[in-house]
Amino acid sequence: MRRRRFFAWGLGLAACATGCGTERFAGSAAGPRARFSINPQGRRWTRVGQAFAGAARAAGYETGGGTRITVTGLPALAAAELNNGQTLLDTATPLSRLSGEVEVVVVPATSPFKDFEDFGAHLLARPGQTRLAGGPEGEPDHLLFGLIARGLGVDTRQLAYTGYLSSQEAVTELLSGKAAAAAGPLADWRASIKAGRVRALAVSSARRVPGLDAPTLLESGVRVDFADWSAAFGPENMPDEIRETAVRMCEDVTGSADWEAACRSEGWISIPLGGDDFKLWLGSEVERTRAVLRDLGLVDTTKATTCWGSCGNGH
Repeated sequence: MRRRRFFAWGLGLAACATGCGTERFAGSAAGPRARFSINPQGRRWTRVGQAFAGAARAAGYETGGGTRITVTGLPALAAAELNNGQTLLDTATPLSRLSGEVEVVVVPATSPFKDFEDFGAHLLARPGQTRLAGGPEGEPDHLLFGLIARGLGVDTRQLAYTGYLSSQEAVTELLSGKAAAAAGPLADWRASIKAGRVRALAVSSARRVPGLDAPTLLESGVRVDFADWSAAFGPENMPDEIRETAVRMCEDVTGSADWEAACRSEGWISIPLGGDDFKLWLGSEVERTRAVLRDLGLVDTTKATTCWGSCGNGH
């Protein structure tokens, strides 16, 4: 199994290389001259940050300085847990969930697993002999297999998982027969699915993906609703008035036609959830992630659930 590589970034350190900042001069209800600078926490969130900033400009916000808004997501949360660091709840102010990438479980076209039920039965009976592949250990693909194993009643510590730095490496390993199944963002596997080289057994979202002949995990009897999500955060100890204005700005953006168009273009799902509701959800997501990492043998921590508060609503 490859050596784990973990990356963690401080919310105050990573700046957007393309200068995607926004500001808006708000009215008296929002406070005088409210300004926001939107920045991705690292390279993997650059596209989301750019799309968010673009939709903000289209909604009437102008580029400039001001209160820093950081776009980050699940991998950063998991990295903090793996490195025994502080969670996003400790180091930042939750503002809004933004988007998510649907994950897919795939097998080679010639696999004896005809559907997810076949795969699940084999994983339950022989977890150590069902070789799995995906992104680096402890990151979303690995977390998804951990959640699937928990949902099936499999001993997650027996999973035979190999993590790769790129999705192309996982594709190569799957097609070479070195892995029985793989998981990853649907966008990374669409070409192989369309070419008939692999088959999709299930998607991780609560609803089916249009144009893809694959059931959800929920339909397949595994109580898991999952996405590699991104979200907006303000600085730690953000004043209440500025936080409220920032949450409203996020609502303006995620409710706009430009944001929906950007999500469709990129293949993301729009999953807005703002303010106190997002903070509450994030707390449950921290606990869920911590529990799965513990069950995978990567950390030693506490018990949690396998769904986002409600397994049937995609949020």
